[in-house]
Amino acid sequence: MFAVRSMFRAGSRAAVPLRTFATSSSRNANTLLFVEHKKGAINPATLSALTAAQKLGGEIHALVAGSPSEAKSVAEAASKVSGVSKVLVSSSEAFANQLSEPLAPLIQSLVESKSYTHVVAGHTAVGRDVIPRAAVLLDASQVSDIIAVEGEDTFVRPIYAGNALATVKSSDKVKVVTVRGTAFDAASAEGGSASTEEVDAGEAPMLTKFVEEQVSESTRPDLATASRVVSGGRALKSAEGFSKYIEPLADKMNAAVGASRAAVDAGYADNALQVGQTGKIVAPELYMAIGISGAIQHLAGMKDSKTIVAINKDPEAPIFQVADLGLVADLYEAVPEMTEKL
Repeated sequence: MFAVRSMFRAGSRAAVPLRTFATSSSRNANTLLFVEHKKGAINPATLSALTAAQKLGGEIHALVAGSPSEAKSVAEAASKVSGVSKVLVSSSEAFANQLSEPLAPLIQSLVESKSYTHVVAGHTAVGRDVIPRAAVLLDASQVSDIIAVEGEDTFVRPIYAGNALATVKSSDKVKVVTVRGTAFDAASAEGGSASTEEVDAGEAPMLTKFVEEQVSESTRPDLATASRVVSGGRALKSAEGFSKYIEPLADKMNAAVGASRAAVDAGYADNALQVGQTGKIVAPELYMAIGISGAIQHLAGMKDSKTIVAINKDPEAPIFQVADLGLVADLYEAVPEMTEKL
């Protein structure tokens, strides 16, 4: 159960109170942090989730669940992360691909046996799969995609595609939370000295079978964590146009490549490059929107960027309402000139 206080945005980046109701009591936090990892490396979103968890106070125990060949090395890395007081390690082949069916019962058993008050994870594809299932088992209403922590039971999250902020106060016994990675600085991966404890994997039910994972490989910076992003929209007209105009500019700037949903749906760019409410949420130092009109779905994924630059030939395009710098021009002329001068 939770109550909501909404904060509607005034203009592009401000918010004002709208309504408030309900209260609940709080107590000392004791947090279980779900550690997402791949090929032995901890996902940066987990480090951002740790920063959010630190604002709750109390001890933070990190759960590392993985295959026997991988769990030990990840647990060793997690023990060095600043802010973690204990690392719980559970090894099973059932955890090798971080599927929700075996992981959710493990989280439930640990929360119930060790009396954790909070479960925290990154709001990633894996987090969005595992944590809701765990919340159901814990009979808790998950608070998703938070961008601020106001207390042990009070969190802020965006709603209505980021056009309003909801302050949510949970009265559940266990608070289950996923954290927007771009809203919190990543905790230091060094400087910690947490103890390690092995925990039984339990039955680890396997209700689904992992078949394969197809991942786009790129030498460019990762879109989710890059400090600079160059994104293209439907105005590129084709996949060839996208690669001809967007990719050279991104390479000159050592930037990640992004795309609007319209560009992805049209086949101009890979789905992994989509920025927006149903894609990746990014907040780089510099975001360049080229040939992107600025639909609300796209704005929800990038409007927290530090500096937004828009290039569009339509002076009435919504993207200019959130842009810090705007150029009304034909991208087919402006982008090659910009690329040449960099």
